[in-house]
Amino acid sequence: MHILIGIDDTDNLETHGTGRCARLLGEMLAAAGLAGIDGITRHQLLVDPRIPYTSHNSSACLTAQTRADRLPYLIAVARSFLLRESAPGSDAGLCVAESSRVTAAQQGFGQRAKREVLTIDQARELARHSPVTLEELTGTGGGIIGALAAVGLRAHGNDGRFLWLRGIRDISGVYTVEQLHQAISIDAVQTIGGVQIPQADRVELGSWIRPVLKSGRSVLLVERAPESHLWRVVDKEHVKQISS
Repeated sequence: MHILIGIDDTDNLETHGTGRCARLLGEMLAAAGLAGIDGITRHQLLVDPRIPYTSHNSSACLTAQTRADRLPYLIAVARSFLLRESAPGSDAGLCVAESSRVTAAQQGFGQRAKREVLTIDQARELARHSPVTLEELTGTGGGIIGALAAVGLRAHGNDGRFLWLRGIRDISGVYTVEQLHQAISIDAVQTIGGVQIPQADRVELGSWIRPVLKSGRSVLLVERAPESHLWRVVDKEHVKQISS
């Protein structure tokens, strides 16, 4: 079965962010044989003084493959991990859902979290009427808002960027598009305007490779390099802007 694991508010000002926590959780679940991790996405939520957050108010979602009989144990292990690894003063939340059963209401909750101040009670109420596991783990448990939103946004398929995909943190230099598909887990290489790049064309990767989530696919965005025969990955600030 294909599942989504949303987490949020695991950090404080002195610790690494939720994205790193998500990567460590993915590594642990894979090492334990509980799930195969397909990717981890970052989702930007509303930044507002009424919302308690550490730095950017973003949440993370892991996409994974597991067996139905392993799911209860996977949830228990994820819960234990977050209780152990979440920083002092955090308000960690966990959300787990089968991707095919994420409802339109959950997807809408994710969209609302990008523009509205939502409450813990609203997240609890939605979870009561949806096939989803939602748990408040530390502090106020307010991280359930972002965790549920991350699952909804990931299921919708058109928000955020990938913090982790196979190979994206281990690759650099110049590759053809065909070689990129072999080296990293991306679905497409295209321009911001949506033009697909030919398989034989070469791409300069730079030092920061973060595909974006578009139509449910991992898409590496590129632009023309100064050399007419070469493409390059779109710069960091631009990717952040269009994936927020």
